[in-house]
Amino acid sequence: MPVPVWMLLGFAAWTVLLLVATVGVYRWSLILTRGVPIASFRADQPEGADRYKRALRAHANCIENLPVFAAIVIALHIGKVTGALVDTLAVAILVARMLQSLVHVCFAQSNAVTSIRFAFFFVQLVGFLGLTGIIVARLNGSA
Repeated sequence: MPVPVWMLLGFAAWTVLLLVATVGVYRWSLILTRGVPIASFRADQPEGADRYKRALRAHANCIENLPVFAAIVIALHIGKVTGALVDTLAVAILVARMLQSLVHVCFAQSNAVTSIRFAFFFVQLVGFLGLTGIIVARLNGSA
């Protein structure tokens, strides 16, 4: 299986792991230890500890970017676009996503922390645009 497909699978796995390890643990610990009703977690009004709210947002960030990465990886795969740069950018996207999520969840948000988080997001944007550019260049060159 090509590296970008593995990275897409990793991105999806990270999205689920992040949900389970942060939001899931927080909710189930409250349900099981304090008897909070399972229906008390409203999607339209996040309540709870600041770290929990950050975890919700970090998970949402993954959900927002997963389809973008999936579309790019599908285009790479269908177009049979491969190479060392493609692999490097795909790996960089997943690593940057994981680091962005960890920074988001683990640290109270300050200007410095938010800047670091944005830097990891920027790496992903560069990767998305770079891979898209490679696809367009390779497929236009072969037409």
